[in-house]
Amino acid sequence: MEAESYGYIVTEDRSVVVIPTYNERANILALIEAIHLVLPSIDVLVVDDNSPDGTGSLVTNKAALDHRVYLHHRHKKVGLGAAYIAGFDWALDRGYSYIFQMDADFSHDPQYLPMLLEAAKTNDIAIGSRWVRGGGVRGWTLKRHILSRCANLYARLVLNVSIHDITAGYKCLRRDALYKIGTENISSLGYGVQVELVWRATQHNLSIIEIPIIFKDRVRGRSKLNRHTFIEALSLVWKLRFFQKKNE
Repeated sequence: MEAESYGYIVTEDRSVVVIPTYNERANILALIEAIHLVLPSIDVLVVDDNSPDGTGSLVTNKAALDHRVYLHHRHKKVGLGAAYIAGFDWALDRGYSYIFQMDADFSHDPQYLPMLLEAAKTNDIAIGSRWVRGGGVRGWTLKRHILSRCANLYARLVLNVSIHDITAGYKCLRRDALYKIGTENISSLGYGVQVELVWRATQHNLSIIEIPIIFKDRVRGRSKLNRHTFIEALSLVWKLRFFQKKNE
């Protein structure tokens, strides 16, 4: 099946990985290389929030030499959710059929990309899940492990969602799924975007499959997670729940 999308052709084999970055100079080029080792034909879009460490400049130079690499430069740091929305819109406008999201710090191993892609061919969304049988995490403290499990359980109960890893950031989404969700409807500018994407998908009765992955804590660079991130995510689930109740 082919269709026009702002002058681009939509074909079944066009895929892109959207990677938001902020100060990921130590990781980004190696990650792009690792992605192309497992899926040589896939495109990579880096959405950089004007990183002070020069991440954007590195990607600009890489893109000049590799037609599979693109940079979407934003003038300031607004948040993970805003970066993903910008990346999704860019990908939809250019006719990609499958759109991945993943972290820039190697927490999401590129080896799982082919499995997620294959799963998305028969489902609307494929999630790389830490909390299903066969999945897990490496390098976390006990405190972080407990916080993540509790946050997932909390969001699942409040929103009445059966997905085990509702906060997962490693996904492959079909373009039709993103159109049904509507990027213009996503309100979370931060890390809560992961929860909101899954919740909105369930509201549209989209099919979601969880593929077990091993999540590895970053080795290079600093984590962007903080107390504000946690509070934002907690408040978001009640905002979504209130919206759901109002429309029932």
